Amino acid sequence: MIDSKHGFCGWYYRVVSDEYSVSLIAASHNSTGSLQLITDDGKWEVGFDDVSTLVDARVPRAILGNGIFSENGVVFNYNDSGIRLAGKLVFFDPTPIAYDIMGPFKYVPFMECRHSIVSMRHFVSGRITAGGKRYDFQNADGYIEGDRGRSFPKRYVWTQAFFNGGSLMLSVAYVPLGPLAIPGAIAVVAANGREYRLATYLGARVDSITDDTVVIRQGSLVLTARLLEKNGSLLKAPVQGKMDRMIRESVRCRARYSLVDSNRVITAFETENAAFEFEW
Repeated sequence: MIDSKHGFCGWYYRVVSDEYSVSLIAASHNSTGSLQLITDDGKWEVGFDDVSTLVDARVPRAILGNGIFSENGVVFNYNDSGIRLAGKLVFFDPTPIAYDIMGPFKYVPFMECRHSIVSMRHFVSGRITAGGKRYDFQNADGYIEGDRGRSFPKRYVWTQAFFNGGSLMLSVAYVPLGPLAIPGAIAVVAANGREYRLATYLGARVDSITDDTVVIRQGSLVLTARLLEKNGSLLKAPVQGKMDRMIRESVRCRARYSLVDSNRVITAFETENAAFEFEW
């Protein structure tokens, strides 16, 4: 379990259908907890004291008040200031990655933030009610990841998207290692039953970052992600365990991606259902 004066642990659940996109962040921070729920239409947050918060830092397992969040599904029913937030989602057929996304960096002590990927894609059925609106999901797409540590990187880009035959996740950040800070990259493209991984520990480098585009190169592999529209909701993010920072996440936006191996296009697509955080 997470137990630190200056620590945080958050599990991120994303659900996408043709009609809706919803993100849930179940987290503990400095022993207290919160649920942030983001939809196409708005954002809500519920806070919990230390007695009502129990979050496992190793696997997606969290209890926040009467809510339970796990790798198999979520169930919660809150009435916060007269606004009801409720949901029951069931997950099945997960797609885990081959090994820890941090690679050998998982053994490096004192890292600011450690990332994990639980499922690149799985099926989701159920419903969520937020702000008087009901979001129904039947065989929708789901994604689960986690972060734990002290603080989010000061500068980072993160995105996730589904496409025909697969799922994609990419993150670039300045990683402080003692007195130095290096640009680190991790990315997984799960396409047609195969995993393509680009990571700093595998030789990947950040080729370029502009105000809307990221390019990562690893040998003959080139991964490009471009944000085509900037919108989103303000979310709280941790700084030394306290949720004092505001970031902006687009839970449903237009973006374009491609993964090319030399002259062979592994995947290239544009979607209106991407999730993007561009804090660079």
